[in-house]
Amino acid sequence: MTVQTTTLRNFQFVAGLVLIFLTGCDASEQSPANAATGQNIGQYVIRVLLDDKISAASFMVDSPYQIACVDTTEVFPAQKTDETINAKLQTDGIKIGPQLFKTKRLIIEPQSNLPFRINHQSYRGSLEFITNDDGNSMMAINNVPLETYLAGVISAEMPSYWEAEALKAQAIAARTYCLYIKSRFGKNRNWDIKATQANQVYKGVAAETVRTNNAVNATAGMVLCCEDESGTCEQFPAYYSSVCGGHTENAQDVFGESAPALAGVDCPYCKEITRPDIFYWPMAAFDKKYVTERIIDRYPNLKDLGKIEKIETLKENIYGSNLKRIVSVKLTGSTGKTGILRAEDLRLAIDSTGSKIQSASCIIVSLEKEFIFVAGIGFGHGAGLCQYGARQMARDGKTAQEILNFYYPNSRIKILY
Repeated sequence: MTVQTTTLRNFQFVAGLVLIFLTGCDASEQSPANAATGQNIGQYVIRVLLDDKISAASFMVDSPYQIACVDTTEVFPAQKTDETINAKLQTDGIKIGPQLFKTKRLIIEPQSNLPFRINHQSYRGSLEFITNDDGNSMMAINNVPLETYLAGVISAEMPSYWEAEALKAQAIAARTYCLYIKSRFGKNRNWDIKATQANQVYKGVAAETVRTNNAVNATAGMVLCCEDESGTCEQFPAYYSSVCGGHTENAQDVFGESAPALAGVDCPYCKEITRPDIFYWPMAAFDKKYVTERIIDRYPNLKDLGKIEKIETLKENIYGSNLKRIVSVKLTGSTGKTGILRAEDLRLAIDSTGSKIQSASCIIVSLEKEFIFVAGIGFGHGAGLCQYGARQMARDGKTAQEILNFYYPNSRIKILY
């Protein structure tokens, strides 16, 4: 890697580019482009958190690039190399290859639409390292145009071979969710959204396919909104999950988010298309000691409970004779003290991947040494769009808009650009 300092004039030019990556630019300065080309569409750039606590990383850029030290106003051009470059946090800056940059915030900005790779994963846009407040670790962030971001999300969240209208519905929901999270939480932190199922799974270039890119391009700029009391059509978190089990859940009971478009609806579609081994999930058992450790690690305020001995359903929603979904639970500890958790919070505290306790539609049994979760139905939190249901609706000839109107009642599509 060969670098050299730019002149002030060059810095001012590149700083403008960096600013675009960080905050976006006016929509009039953009031209429409394919979702996977890496070009901006519209004024939105998404800051995707790839990792929040690393001390080192390896990366490679497939083109010449710039290294911009954001807090020292220096920019260094660098040439493409055929070998990976190590980025390592130092006490007085960030080391890129053999060179130390005395900065706490550094941007690797490719000078073309070619992707970069970090830790063997390829992404478009730019790569940013930010030193955390503890000084012992740093964040890795991918600054990427919204539509390009979505090209790396859709097939990671829904199989690319599914019907086109289902993929379009997924693209609109994912775009809406992303922009809502960015607007609500991004202002107070250095990133907008995580690259994991904590928000939306994002796999960058590896997730790009012709069919999902077509879905992103066909819906470019489209988001969902719902009218508030003042009559303004506001965006909302367009949640979605794999299999609702027969009735979607009111998001208020799952996440505490209240919006008319997030009320639960009866879903006759997902059972028609979902394989029984996905629709129904097998018993899951967890040792009480493990459950206690996982819950207290995530919710330290429950430490006074001691070892959790009993989990009881406090509130549940009943949908017909076959589907019940737990809303909240009561925890009783060895100290005799009790605590309350939302069922979704309990589920993900114990099983963060959601692969064993696949939904809150189940029965929880407290045994002497373990907790078992039985009679499970569905996959995911159940709020918003049911993905398998959306696929069946698409098979039935429904359009993306009809699918979204069904799963997000009282919503409509708004065109941002």
